[in-house]
Amino acid sequence: MPELVAPTVRLHAAWLEAHREWGPGLHEDGFGLRPSDEVDSPAGFAAWVARLVDQSDPTGPPDAGRARCTHRWIVEDDRVLGGIALRHAPDDSLLRAAGHIGYGIRPSARRRGLATWALGRMLDEARGLGLDRVLIICEADNIASARTIERCGGVLEGTQVTELGATRRYWIST
Repeated sequence: MPELVAPTVRLHAAWLEAHREWGPGLHEDGFGLRPSDEVDSPAGFAAWVARLVDQSDPTGPPDAGRARCTHRWIVEDDRVLGGIALRHAPDDSLLRAAGHIGYGIRPSARRRGLATWALGRMLDEARGLGLDRVLIICEADNIASARTIERCGGVLEGTQVTELGATRRYWIST
């Protein structure tokens, strides 16, 4: 049975296995991984995990130019299957480019309903933060993600071209 867990150094090897499966240089939605993050060494991984945990703490100062964000990993039997992130209060530029929630499932774990399950759990967290509705954006040609969002109640606002290319914009009431 999968579970959502806060990022933890305990899953370093399992996270690296998932990271390698995505392939070098490919973007992994839901993990909050920046190009400057060094995650191969235990120390680099620990620094990255600490940043993710700090981002979700409502009592600490936010990263400059970044919204608070709750990161969760989708884990089953100590195997990292994916990640999902909930941005607490995105500004206008973030809404245009990324929305409130982003997620990704490693290739070998796709087509099991994990994204739909995880998105449903994060909608509960969004409601708990007082968000009445959330924006979720996916690439226009990512039919699997569009179906996931629609299964969770997403209503298509429209499509637009962003720095990521053509995207679909969905709103979900929490």
